[in-house]
Amino acid sequence: MSQTSDIIIIGGGIAGIGAGARMAADARVTVLEAEEAIGYHSTGRSAAIFIRNYGNATLRALNAASEPLFMQPEGISEDSLLTPRGLLYVALEEHLGDLEAILEGATGMERLNADEAVARVPILKRDTIAAAAIEPGAQDIDVDRLLQGFARMLRHRGGAIVNKAPVTAISHENGTWTLDTPQGSFSAPVIVNAAGAWADEIARLAGVQPLGLTPMRRSAVILPAPDGHDVTGWPLFACAGEGWYAKPDAGKLMVSPADEDPSEPFDAWPDDMVLAEGLHRFEQAVTVPVTRIERSWAGLRSFFPDRTPAVGFAPDAEGFFWLAGQGGYGVQTSPALSALAADLCAGRTSALPDTVVQALAPNRLIKS
Repeated sequence: MSQTSDIIIIGGGIAGIGAGARMAADARVTVLEAEEAIGYHSTGRSAAIFIRNYGNATLRALNAASEPLFMQPEGISEDSLLTPRGLLYVALEEHLGDLEAILEGATGMERLNADEAVARVPILKRDTIAAAAIEPGAQDIDVDRLLQGFARMLRHRGGAIVNKAPVTAISHENGTWTLDTPQGSFSAPVIVNAAGAWADEIARLAGVQPLGLTPMRRSAVILPAPDGHDVTGWPLFACAGEGWYAKPDAGKLMVSPADEDPSEPFDAWPDDMVLAEGLHRFEQAVTVPVTRIERSWAGLRSFFPDRTPAVGFAPDAEGFFWLAGQGGYGVQTSPALSALAADLCAGRTSALPDTVVQALAPNRLIKS
């Protein structure tokens, strides 16, 4: 016999666990996670920073709506999930237009000259900097504390998380979805597709029209701190043209080539050539060579064509709810998106502006 719930969530990343925690206040919720632990894929490989001015207008609205929970995470953590970091953009001459695009509509950002940029990150090559800007309010996110806090909330409210439960078949009959997994079958009138890079595959398995999701690989390495430098207080610093970014990490530097290579959904690993090219771009901007890589990894950031998530019921399938396409914004938008998903599933009006809710609606991506 199937185990029954009111809502089954497919995917135990920050999207699925966050939504489950919220929904469990009103419904019996089961989260199915394919891996041995929650947060294994994109959530566990995040750069873990809150950037208010990151993404398009819809995403910036979600960032703003999410910030209060990070600051006062009642029911999730006893204190703030954020610590000060800052984000410094540097632009070569050819990236001046990119920097202006970042600054357009931004709040709380300051322009800097080359000397001011180097004062914040001493290894930057001053002569290559045509312009710079800083977002002082960018902050590190304690992703694990956020994820585990949501998981505790979910369980406290009576919800369940089932690991090692990849969905192998989905059927719909008489208003009930039935999902087959190695851990048994599970049934509910509502299923939430929070499967990350696998979201379109889950839709196909359910006989629902895919929305055109493209998983894209993002790679990173850990480098030793440059000799003679304490990087602890440095901001995250990035090329305005998105050629690389670097972030202090436990006394070392995490550097990413900022790659976005389309990929099939899989347990991603870095491409050596992509890393080499990205690290070369990074070396051109700094005064220290890259001599040793301590560790490397990759993850998948999944985007719809308009680079905006899809949150809401599918127009072509009763009880099939989309919560996918968060791209590189999934962790920092999870408070707002989890609340929205819970409100929509419960039939409540969201606190988000209607323009934002409509911009996230999956029907915008359905091809006629």
